[in-house]
Amino acid sequence: MGTITTADGTQIFYKDWGAGRPVVFSHGWPLNADAWDDQMWFLASHGLRCIAHDRRGHGRSSQPWSGNDLTTYADDLSALMEALDVRDAVMIGHSTGGGEVARYLGRHGTKRVVKAALVSAIPPLMLKTAANPGGLPIEVFDGIRAGLVADRSQYYRELAAPFYGANRPGSKVSQGVRDAFWMWSMQAGFAGAYQCIKAFSETDLTEDIRQIDIPTLVIHGDDDQIVPIADSALLSSKLIRNATLKVYPGAPHGLMATHRDQFNGDLLGFILG
Repeated sequence: MGTITTADGTQIFYKDWGAGRPVVFSHGWPLNADAWDDQMWFLASHGLRCIAHDRRGHGRSSQPWSGNDLTTYADDLSALMEALDVRDAVMIGHSTGGGEVARYLGRHGTKRVVKAALVSAIPPLMLKTAANPGGLPIEVFDGIRAGLVADRSQYYRELAAPFYGANRPGSKVSQGVRDAFWMWSMQAGFAGAYQCIKAFSETDLTEDIRQIDIPTLVIHGDDDQIVPIADSALLSSKLIRNATLKVYPGAPHGLMATHRDQFNGDLLGFILG
């Protein structure tokens, strides 16, 4: 584990496990790199080098007032990959992290990357607009902002239920998984978490994903209550030139926990294939 310092003085925390082809993870909102531990342990145990960072404003990274937007997130990720001289990498992004990966590829290209995976990811655009009528209305995101301002601790506790599908009949999500979600969320700084809502909801990533020209695995659950599949994976998989779409029936947003074994196997097969 270590840190790098970006051009604006922000410290970015990262963990670097194993050896072999590098796999670079980007986490969702409002979590941190620990959300990927199950996947990092599994893949590192299969001969891969796994790198995950805490996005600025989240986890153990600095909590600057500025730069909480997808372009800066992508630039931070680029700085990390350059500092570690990562080459021939597979990038994996979940939710907002999928947007971070898309913006990185659109902005910095694929000179260091050979494959990508977008998991329960936000591209191309979450917000409902005239050009994106299937998106979510702004009132949904205003509600998230209001929830943070009113009582962010309680908001995160309640958000864990739809995040992992714990509000569905027959759910087997453990209290431990939900508690971990709350703990990671509470480590995010208030400013970073709040400002990131605008970043993940209002950033149009259409042109970024159209530029992706490497094999890309798009994984999404068809019961995702956070990033509905119809206006995300089903669209992005058509816009990406070399995309493979895998839909997990009944899976929620946090499928890396609820469908861990299936997901880990799919990732390993994609990376080595």
